[in-house]
Amino acid sequence: MTDNTNPATRDTAEFDRYAEEYDSALAKGISVSGEDKNFFAKGRIAWTAQYVGKHTTPDAPLAVLDYGCGTGSATPFLLSDLGADRVVGVDISPASIRVAERDHADPRAAYRSLTDYEPVGEMHGVFTNGVFHHIPVAERQAAMDYVFRSLKPGGWFALWENNWLSPATRYVMSRCPFDADAIPLTPRTAHTMLQDYGGFEIVRTDFLFIFPRILKFLRPLEANLSGLPLGTQYQVLCRKKI
Repeated sequence: MTDNTNPATRDTAEFDRYAEEYDSALAKGISVSGEDKNFFAKGRIAWTAQYVGKHTTPDAPLAVLDYGCGTGSATPFLLSDLGADRVVGVDISPASIRVAERDHADPRAAYRSLTDYEPVGEMHGVFTNGVFHHIPVAERQAAMDYVFRSLKPGGWFALWENNWLSPATRYVMSRCPFDADAIPLTPRTAHTMLQDYGGFEIVRTDFLFIFPRILKFLRPLEANLSGLPLGTQYQVLCRKKI
């Protein structure tokens, strides 16, 4: 880190190493669910979209920051399912950014390194998935500050993380080489981080992705079970105080 407001202090080589192989490694890890990465990417963003509408002005332009965008796989769904008019993906890994630019090019999307994008309070929302368990605890406050400064007053932040309370989650992560450095982030820890470090107001917490494909006939139950820590991932939706 060149200053205390940018979380880009870690060695980018670790993340660059997996840029070209990320999708195949992820596919192997999640194959036990019977689903591919797009099932989960679409599911996360569709879930977020149900609730962020309450914190945005209908039909107004929607600019979204994808914090830790990796290879850009969330971009198509942020544009289609969330209805974003502009997506800016930021990541610590230059190699991942290059893959995102190649595989998910869109005139409404731009990809930048964390050091190249300077937060100026222009975003209506920030989305992140599976990023904070890679950030050392000592650097999470700087990451929170980066997100906070990116948002307009009243803007929303959808933080998606892996549910460490789920044995299925721990098993899948054990199969993913890029999760070897993972530092558990429980919902309680996430709440503390968002409120104490970030100064955010918590709106709701939901758990998703309970049933694998073989039990997909039970998935209609997930909405009613989302308040219980059963899903393999969880979302903490919060907002920047006005």
